[in-house]
Amino acid sequence: MNVHLRRAGVVAGAALAAGVMTVTTAAAAGPPMPDFRGKGLVRVFSGLDYRTRVDVHDTSGSDRHVLWPPSWKVCSQSPAPGKELAGQRVTIGVVKKGESCPG
Repeated sequence: MNVHLRRAGVVAGAALAAGVMTVTTAAAAGPPMPDFRGKGLVRVFSGLDYRTRVDVHDTSGSDRHVLWPPSWKVCSQSPAPGKELAGQRVTIGVVKKGESCPG
C-alpha cells in the first residue's frame, strides 16, 4: 500500500508541476502593446519594459535623427496596439511635435 501512496504522490506532484509550468509560460508571453499613436515619444520609453528594444525613425521623409525624445510624437508603431509583447523589437515612427503624421 505504501508503494501506491508514493505513486499517487508522484502523479499529483507531476500534475501540479505541469500546471505551474503552464502559468509560467503564459506569464512570460508579456502584456499587450499599448497604443502610443499621437502621444509623445517619451511615453513609449516610460510605457515599455526597460529591456524592450525600441527602434525609432523619422517618418516625415526627411530622415532626421531622433536625438531629443520630448520633441517628437508617435505616428506609427509595430507591433500594433493590443498585440502581445513577447520580447520582440518595437518599431516606432515619429515626427516633430507640431508636424502632421504622413498619411
